[in-house]
Amino acid sequence: MLKKKNISASKASLVLFLCQIISALDVPLDSKLLEELLQPPTITQQSPKDYIVDPRENIVIQCEAKGKPPPSFSWTRNGTHFDIDKDALVTMKPNSGTLVINIMNGGKAEAYEGVYQCTARNERGAAISNNIVIRPSRSPLWTKEKLEPNHVREGDSLVLHCRPPVGLPPPIIFWMDNAFQKLPQSERVSQGLNGDLYFSNVQPEDSREDYICYARFNHTQTIQQKQPISVKVFSMDSLNDTIAANLSDTDIYGAKSVTERQPVLLTPTGSTSTKVELRGNVLLLECIAAGLPTPVIRWIKEGGELPANRTFFENFKKTLKIIDVSEADSGNYKCIARNTLGSVHHVISVTVKAAPYWITAPRNLVLSPGEDGTLICRANGNPKPNISWLANGVPIAIAPEDPSRKVDGDTIIFSHVQERSSAVYQCNASNEYGYLLANAFVNVLAEPPRILTPADKLYQVIADSPALLDCAYFGSPKPEIEWFKGVKGSILRGSEYIFHYNGTLEIPVAQKDSSGTYTCVARNELGKIQNEVQLEVKDPTMIIKQPEYKVIQRYGQVSFECIIKHDSTLLPTVIWLKDNDVLPDDERFLVGKDNLTIMNVTDKDDGTYTCVVNTTLDSVSASAVLTVVAAPPTPAIIYARPNPPFDLELTGQLERSIELSWIPGDENNSPITNFVIEYEDGLHEPGVWHHQTEVPGTQTTVHLKLSPYVNYSFRVIAVNEIGRSQPSEPSEQYLTKSASPDENPSNVQGIGSEPDNLVITWESLTDFQSNGPGLQYKVSWRQKDVDDEWTSVIVANVSKYIVSGTPTFVPYEIKVQALNDLGYAPEPSEVIGHSGEDLPMVAPGNVQVHVINSTLAKVHWDPVPLKSVRGHLQGYKVYYWKVQSLSRRSRRHVEKNILTFRGNKTFGMLPGLEPYSSYKLNVRVVNGKGEGPASPDKVFKTPEGVPSSPSFLKITNPTLDSLTLEWGSPIHPNGVLTSYILKFQPINNTHELGPLVEIRIPANESSLILKNLNYSTRYKFYFNAQTSVGSGSQITEEAVTIMDEAGILRPAVGAGKVQPLYPRIRNITTAAAETYANISWEYEGPDHTNFYVEYGVAGSKEDWKKEIVNGSRSFFVLKGLTPGTAYKVRVGAEGLSGFRSSEDVFETGPAMASRQVDIATQGWFIGLMCAVALLILILLIVCFIRRNKGGKYPVKEKEDAHADPEIQPMKEDDGTFGEYSDAEDHKPLKKGSRTPSDRTVKKEDSDDSLVDYGEGVNGQFNEDGSFIGQYSGKKEKEPAEGNESSEAPSPVNAMNSFV
Repeated sequence: MLKKKNISASKASLVLFLCQIISALDVPLDSKLLEELLQPPTITQQSPKDYIVDPRENIVIQCEAKGKPPPSFSWTRNGTHFDIDKDALVTMKPNSGTLVINIMNGGKAEAYEGVYQCTARNERGAAISNNIVIRPSRSPLWTKEKLEPNHVREGDSLVLHCRPPVGLPPPIIFWMDNAFQKLPQSERVSQGLNGDLYFSNVQPEDSREDYICYARFNHTQTIQQKQPISVKVFSMDSLNDTIAANLSDTDIYGAKSVTERQPVLLTPTGSTSTKVELRGNVLLLECIAAGLPTPVIRWIKEGGELPANRTFFENFKKTLKIIDVSEADSGNYKCIARNTLGSVHHVISVTVKAAPYWITAPRNLVLSPGEDGTLICRANGNPKPNISWLANGVPIAIAPEDPSRKVDGDTIIFSHVQERSSAVYQCNASNEYGYLLANAFVNVLAEPPRILTPADKLYQVIADSPALLDCAYFGSPKPEIEWFKGVKGSILRGSEYIFHYNGTLEIPVAQKDSSGTYTCVARNELGKIQNEVQLEVKDPTMIIKQPEYKVIQRYGQVSFECIIKHDSTLLPTVIWLKDNDVLPDDERFLVGKDNLTIMNVTDKDDGTYTCVVNTTLDSVSASAVLTVVAAPPTPAIIYARPNPPFDLELTGQLERSIELSWIPGDENNSPITNFVIEYEDGLHEPGVWHHQTEVPGTQTTVHLKLSPYVNYSFRVIAVNEIGRSQPSEPSEQYLTKSASPDENPSNVQGIGSEPDNLVITWESLTDFQSNGPGLQYKVSWRQKDVDDEWTSVIVANVSKYIVSGTPTFVPYEIKVQALNDLGYAPEPSEVIGHSGEDLPMVAPGNVQVHVINSTLAKVHWDPVPLKSVRGHLQGYKVYYWKVQSLSRRSRRHVEKNILTFRGNKTFGMLPGLEPYSSYKLNVRVVNGKGEGPASPDKVFKTPEGVPSSPSFLKITNPTLDSLTLEWGSPIHPNGVLTSYILKFQPINNTHELGPLVEIRIPANESSLILKNLNYSTRYKFYFNAQTSVGSGSQITEEAVTIMDEAGILRPAVGAGKVQPLYPRIRNITTAAAETYANISWEYEGPDHTNFYVEYGVAGSKEDWKKEIVNGSRSFFVLKGLTPGTAYKVRVGAEGLSGFRSSEDVFETGPAMASRQVDIATQGWFIGLMCAVALLILILLIVCFIRRNKGGKYPVKEKEDAHADPEIQPMKEDDGTFGEYSDAEDHKPLKKGSRTPSDRTVKKEDSDDSLVDYGEGVNGQFNEDGSFIGQYSGKKEKEPAEGNESSEAPSPVNAMNSFV
C-alpha cells in the first residue's frame, strides 16, 4: 500500500481529490485526453449581467461554451424562447452561442431591451448563463429653463444647481466657462457629488456670466451643456456709496463691511442622515458648509477608527472615500465644519448590506459508476441569500427524477451513481440586492488508467535536496499508484519516501545513489499502465576560495578571488555584485574567470562585493568588504615594460585541450593589459612560434584548444601601455595523440585539359591539419546522372589527379577525402566537374542579315544544339569583311572584323559599315576549347550614303575677272556621284557677304573656269559632292581676282597659283561680346589634338598672350577682354614649329550697349521700379478718394489752370499714363549712341568672320561659346541710326516715363 502523508481515508477527502482532478481537466496538461473524454457543457464566456449597449452600434451578446461533444445553443428572452430564425436582424455566430443584433441595418436598440439567457446543451447535460439585462444607453438633452441672474451679496453662500438630465448610465458632471476652461475650485468653491457648484462664501471675483454645467455621457461619447448661469456679487463698499449718494448730508447711514458668519451645512441638511452601501463598493460621504471665513471639514467615526489603507479624502476633505467596504464599516460617521466663529456637525449613519457572495461555489464532479459524491453551494449576504438548485437549467423540483440524487438545502448528495446520472446543476443564491449563478457538472465516466506525465522524463536535483518525481494520472474509478526503482525493482516503501495523492513520489533527501530509473504504475478495475522517469543527482556547487576582506590605497589596484567547484555536467555562471546591486558600468572593473579586479581604485569603490555562482539547479554566493584609504606621498614613478612571466605550468592534459598557468612578472608601474600566448610545433616547424590566443591582464590561467599530432611548447608575453615584455621561458613540451583528420581538402575542382580526361585538383592539408602520420587523399569520381559506382584511388604528396579515357565534356561528381594512419576524415561534400572540352561540331544555321541603314546591320542565327557544343558555351563570334565598294568595283586587301556575343545570344548588331559596299559574314559557336566550324558565308550590301567631302579644292590662274577651280573626287563616295555643288559669294572690305551664287557641275568634271568675276575681289567658295541620298560635307576656299595696274595692292608671291598647304589652319572666325570672344577655326591635315590661341591688342608691341586649348576642340572662348577694344588673334598647333594661322582682328562690343540692354533683368532695378509703381498707385487711390469726397486736389487745380498741350489722357490700348509721358522717350537714339542696329562687329582687316556664314549678326555669345539671342529676329529695313527694339515696349521703358 502507498504511504499517505497528512491525509485521512475518509470519503469526503476522496470526493475533494476527485474534484481537484476534474478542475485540472478544465485546463488539462494533455489535450489528447480532453479530445477523448465525454464532458458536459461549461460556460466559458458570457456578457455582463447589466449590459448597457450603444444604440448606434450592433448589439453583441456573448455566450461561449465547451464540452464533448460540442454543445448546441438556444436563448430565452424575458423568460420565453427566443426564436432567432424569425428575426432577420439577429444572427448567431458559427460554432458559438454569441448573438449579433444588426442595429446598423435599420434596427432599433429599444426594440431589443429585455432579459436574455443562453443555454448550452449536449447529450451529457445543459449549462445556462446569467440573466443578461440589455438596455441601450441614453443621453437626453437638457430641459429648457429660464435662468435668472444670481445677485449675491459679498460673503454670502451660493449654490448653482446643475440638475443634469437622467441618462443611462448617469453622466459625469463638470463646470466650465465659455472658453471651455475648467472653473477653478478650492476649499471655498467646489462641486458636490450631485454636480451642483457650492460657494461657501462669494467674493467679487466670482462675478461672471458663464458658469456652465456640462454632462458627459461616456457610452455615447456625447457632451450636453446647460445654459450659462450669471452671478453678480455686490460688495458692501459699493452698496454704501450708492446709499450715501441718495441721502441728504443730515442723514446718517453706514452699512457694515462683510459680516463674518459661523459655519452652516449646505449639504447634507439637518443634523443626521442615513446611507446604505453594498459590500465591496466604494462608500462616498459628503459635507459642504457655508461660512466666513471658509470652514474646514474634519471626519471621524463614532466609536471607532477610520479604516487604514482604505480611507481617502477628496474635494478638499469635503468628501470621505472608503474603498472595498465590508459589514465592519457600518456605523456613524461625523463630519465637523469649523471656522473662527464656531462649528457645526452632521452624523451619517452608514449601513453596509451585501449582495450574495460565495463561500463555497459548487465544483465539477467526476465519478465512476457506483461511486458517491456531493455538490456543495454555500453563499452569504445581507440579508441571508436564498439557495435554489436547477438541473440542466430546470428547477430541480420539476426536473426528471434521479434515484441517486438527494437535495439537502445547500448540498446535493449522490449515491451509487450511474452513467445516466451525468448532468449540469445550477446553484442560484439570491437576495434583494442581487444573485449568483454557478454551473457545476456531474460527469460519470468509466475510464482505464492513463498517465499524463511524459515517458522517460528527466529530473535533475542537487545532492541532499528533495526530489519530486511526477506521475500525473487519470482514471475512473480513481487508480491506485505504486512506485518501483529500476525496471524489475521491488515496490518502494519506507520512511525515506513520501507518496502524494496526485501520484508524485518525493525523496526528501536525495543522494548520489538515488540516481536511476523509477517506474510509476497506475491501476484500477478497468486496467493498468506504467511509466518510467529518470533521476540524476548532481554534486552541489561550492566556492572553494572565497573573496577576502581588502584594504587598498586610493588609485591602487585590487583583486577578489572566487574559485568554484561544480558538477562537471553543469555549466556555472559567475556574477559579481556591489552592495547587492550590479557592478558600475565602468571599464575599471574587470571580471575574469575566477576573479574581479578593480583598477585605479577611488573612494566610491568602498563597499561589499559578492560573488554569485548560478547553475540551472543551485546557487551559492560569498562576499567581502573593500575599504579604500588615502595613499601616502610617493616618489616619482618610473614606467617601463613589464617583466616576462615565469613559472609556466601545464595541467589538465587532455587529447584536445590543456590548462596553461603562469605567474606574472613585475608590471613596472604600468598595469598589464593583456597576455599573449604563443606556441611552437616541435614536430613539424621547430623554432617557429605561432600566435595562439590573448587573455586580459587580470587572467593568469587559460584553457587552450589543441590539435592532434602536434608537439606543443608554449610561451607567454605580457603587454602594458609601454610595450611588450620579453617572451617567457618555454613551457615543457606536450605531444598530443594522433587522430584521424578533422577536415578535408578545400577548393576541389574538376576540369578536363584534353577532350578525353578529367583533371581533379584540390588544396592539400598542412602538416598541422594532418592530425597524424601517413597523410593521403582518397579521390573519388563518377559520371553524373548515370547509375555508376564510385571509382576511387588513394594518392599521397600530390594535389592533382588525372582521370583518362573519359567521354568528352560530361559532368562528374567528385569528392576528395583526407585520411591518415588512424582513419578517414568526415565524409566530404561532392562537387560537380566536367571532363575536357572539344571543338564544337556544328555551325549556327539560318543566318539572316537585316540591313538597318548604310552603316548598321543586324544579324540573326539559330542556336546550335547544346550537345554539339562539346563544352561550356561561351558565345558566338561573327566574322564580317568588306568584299568591295559598289561604286568603284575594285577589290582590296580583305580585313576581317570579329564581334563576339556572350552567352546563348542569337542576334547582334554590326556597326561601322561603309555605305554602298558588299560584305560577307559567317557565324561560329565558341566554347572553352575554341571555335566551331563557320556557317556558310552570307553576302549583304549596304545602301548608298552621302559622300565625304571632295579630296581637295584648288583655285588657280587668277585673272582680272576669272578663277580656275580644280578638285578631287571624294575619298569615300559612299555611292554613285550625281553631281557637284559649287556655291560662292564676294566678300567686301567691311567683311559683308554678297549674294550667293550656286552652280551644279556634272559628276565627271574635275575642273571649272569661273568667268565674269569682279576684279580685285575676294570670293569665298563652298564645294561638296552629291549622291542620290543627299549632299556630303563641304570644303571651303577663298581667292582674290587680280587688281588692275592702278590698284594699290600688289600680287603676292605665287599669286598666280594659290594652293592650300597641308597641314593648315584656316577659316578663323571670331564673334565678340563686351568682355569675351568666341574663336573658331578649321583644321586640315594629320590628326592633331593640341592647339593654342595667341592674342593681343591690335597695333601694340606687347608680347602675344597664349591660351592652351584642351583636347581637339576647334573653338575657344577668350575671357577678361576690355570692352570697345580691337584685338589681334591667331591659332597654332603645338609640336609643329612655326605652324600657325594667319592673324585675324576683332573688336569687343562697347560697355554702354551691354549695360543698357541688360539693366531690365537686374534684380535691384526691378525692385526699384516696383516700389515706384506702388507709390504712384497709392497716390492715385488717395486722389480718387479725395475727389469722391468732394474736395479738390491742389495739383489738379494747377494742372487745370495751366494746361499743357503735350499732356494727353491715359491711353486705353496700353494703359500708360499719357499725362506724365516725355516727348523724348520714344524718339530714336542719336547716331552713334549705340551699336549698329544689326549688332555686327566691325572688322577692318579680318579675312574670316561669322558674317560669311549668315550667323551671329543678331546674337551674342555666352562665355562657353554658345549663342544667345535670336538669329533672325530683326528686320532688314530697321533704321541704321539707333538700336531701338522692334518688340513691344518693355516694362522698363514704360516705367521711364515716371522719372
